[in-house]
Amino acid sequence: MLDRYNRKINYLRISVTDRCNLRCHYCMPENDPCLLRHEDILSFEEIQQVVAVAVSLGIDKVRLTGGEPLVRKDIVDLVSMIAEVPGLQDLAMTTNATLLERFAMPLARAGLQRINISLDTVDPVKFREITRGGDIQQVFAGIRSAKKAGLEPVKVNCVIQGGPGEVDMEADALSVAGYCRENGLQVRFIPKMDLHTGQFGIVYGGTGGDCKQCNRLRLTSDGKMKPCLFSDLAFDIRSLGIQKAMEMALEAKPEKGTVNLSNCFHNIGG
Repeated sequence: MLDRYNRKINYLRISVTDRCNLRCHYCMPENDPCLLRHEDILSFEEIQQVVAVAVSLGIDKVRLTGGEPLVRKDIVDLVSMIAEVPGLQDLAMTTNATLLERFAMPLARAGLQRINISLDTVDPVKFREITRGGDIQQVFAGIRSAKKAGLEPVKVNCVIQGGPGEVDMEADALSVAGYCRENGLQVRFIPKMDLHTGQFGIVYGGTGGDCKQCNRLRLTSDGKMKPCLFSDLAFDIRSLGIQKAMEMALEAKPEKGTVNLSNCFHNIGG
């Protein structure tokens, strides 16, 4: 699929839940986050159908996100259902890895191919502060399990305060980079984003944030097809139908992101 700016759109990010077992400062409010009703969240059958239609239209890459996708009950079954869709070439997931030690091997057997892991520091104390209580040892165990399961290359997403030029100035970024080198992981540095002010930058070591190269659409966990992370535009697959919603999102995809006042990171998938 080509959008109005001749960008090839072949990548769909699917948020499978807005729940998370961590409360990272930049992602989810500490208390009383605005969460969806369970009955509003897409079923596994609906998600599989979206993937089937998307693949028929030219999507060949799908990434599952959250919230935290591993808190979605029976997530391995969903991965298996998606992996069965003919024509899908790349099935990946982004996770905080705290539950990955238990899920890595079952996910790989179900058809998951690759995994990205969010990790902003390797300091246990700072990790607890950033995540409001998380245990970094669970993340390390999850990374080891992902490698053992063959979910490679394992990529690490590290949020930094400024742009790529500031990586060398941030001790946590340097320590994450060192940990990745020592453990055969690929690291990407993501400038801290703010949906409501339109603050974002190009990912160092990846293509995210580069609007000229954007190749993705996004599906929220309650069925809204979004053309851009930094946009309030959304098209309901339940009321419009999957293909119509995707076509409208493709047509409405902006040349460049602006602001998103309708979502938070935990309910759009980042």
